[in-house]
Amino acid sequence: MDPRSSAQDVHRCDLCESAIVHSYCDFCHVNLCKLCIADHISDGYDKHKIVPFQERRSTLIYPKCATHPHKNCDWQCKNCNDIFVCSSCTASEKHRGHIFVEVSEVYTTKKNAIADEANKLENLISPTYEEIALDLENQLANLHGGYGKLTTAMSKQGEQWHREIDIVINKMKTEISEIKVKHRDILQKHLDEIKQTQALIKQTLLAIEELKKSTEVSPTIEYSSKIREFSKLPPKVKITLPTFIPKPLDHEKLYNLFGQITPLSTATEENVFSLNQPNTSVRELLDEPELVATIQTGYEKVFSVTYLNEDCVWTSGSTKDIKCFNMKGELLHTASNKSEHWPNINDIAVDRDGNLLFSDATSRTVNKVNNGQTEELIRLQGWVPCSLCVTSNGDLLVIMFSDGETQFKVVRYSGSTEKQTIQFDDEGKPLYSRINVKYITENRNYNICVADSWAKAVVVVNQNGKLRWRYIGHPSVAKKKPFKPVGITTDSQSRVLTADFHNHCIHILDQDGQFLCCIDNCDLKYPYGLCVDNNDNLFVSEHFKGNVKKIKFLR
Repeated sequence: MDPRSSAQDVHRCDLCESAIVHSYCDFCHVNLCKLCIADHISDGYDKHKIVPFQERRSTLIYPKCATHPHKNCDWQCKNCNDIFVCSSCTASEKHRGHIFVEVSEVYTTKKNAIADEANKLENLISPTYEEIALDLENQLANLHGGYGKLTTAMSKQGEQWHREIDIVINKMKTEISEIKVKHRDILQKHLDEIKQTQALIKQTLLAIEELKKSTEVSPTIEYSSKIREFSKLPPKVKITLPTFIPKPLDHEKLYNLFGQITPLSTATEENVFSLNQPNTSVRELLDEPELVATIQTGYEKVFSVTYLNEDCVWTSGSTKDIKCFNMKGELLHTASNKSEHWPNINDIAVDRDGNLLFSDATSRTVNKVNNGQTEELIRLQGWVPCSLCVTSNGDLLVIMFSDGETQFKVVRYSGSTEKQTIQFDDEGKPLYSRINVKYITENRNYNICVADSWAKAVVVVNQNGKLRWRYIGHPSVAKKKPFKPVGITTDSQSRVLTADFHNHCIHILDQDGQFLCCIDNCDLKYPYGLCVDNNDNLFVSEHFKGNVKKIKFLR
């Protein structure tokens, strides 16, 4: 009997094809028996990596250094757009003083992220698409029955009108058939789009599966996540069937009085599927908030702070440089505005792709920094942009004021296209005061919250721009100075947090504007910018100290 086929579950040597496998070459991906190892490495031991078979595919394959071809790149330089570098590069004059991270750590983090993406695609996104497809299939399956009821109703009415009404009946049945075809085409179109996306998800999962098996560093690290693309769910199609409305008999007005067919009504409901929002489980406020870390930004005055990822925040201050720090206080990146005038950067934000956004009062623009390159997103005429907020569905909210600061308004953009303007209440009165400073955020319930410093109020409207409530401070925290809200943010429980500049504390409100408590125990001095990360840690910029403090305030 052929030993290669005698036991299908036993791995054999790829060289001699008969002996049971003992080792594995992690560079060549070849099964080897003891006797064949020497033959395999005969062309140069340093070209191979022999490991026990049980530990196969455990050796990372590092890219070769472009400057030092005989060395592997074990590091990435954070100051040079994460390029791969070897140990010799790290000691070179070109990279003097730069921050390096181990490639193995980045690889492990990306591998875990890819595994997490596969889990989300398999267990969250793909099942959701299945549900949408099933709903469309059910609508298609029930289509005939629904339209059958319409034709039956018409037939009963036709029996009463006898022969002279038959012409009218046939004409209206033709209309129904045409509407039915249109109805079916609409549903089929949406179903085809869903199935096309499902096919893309399956292709992505296959590609991810290959990456999970692969030990090659470059393809793994260079993998671009598709989660955001697939997380934007298609609209849910709801089509209302036409109805037949019979009318009293009238031989002179057969067609008009026989009945009426309502037009096909197609409604879509936006499906929003967010994977990056923090945990929504109930989390209570700590009795005593805890100071976790303090980052010294180097600014004489620090303004805004915005969350980038698990370990990084962007900050802006009294220079044209926008700085990115990790939680150790190490400067990772710097983005510089081209304008030489100051103050020029009014606010910063991070979009859903992790790109930095900033508003420039001097040039009246909103800009995006992508891979170190600055590009203009929005340019205003007659208005000046100030505060920014990226919403849960990827829109951009911009607070802006008119020339002379006579008017303020909030404008919603999709890309560079204006979608909505919020400026007046139901009585036609301005929602916001005529003087800067103002900051903006979107709550998880889609309310738009503005801290209006001059008005000494937090102004909250719903997603349609209708005023919901105003908060003007609370007696329990009214110390020596009037309430002056500056930065504003929200947490996973839809609580609203705003910085009280003169009273050195943070007010915490529920989603309906009711005061809950304040944070005043972390030695805060002139708190200004606020943001919350995915774990509900609060970041507070201290205006005159130039610090950013990380505070834990939830259990």
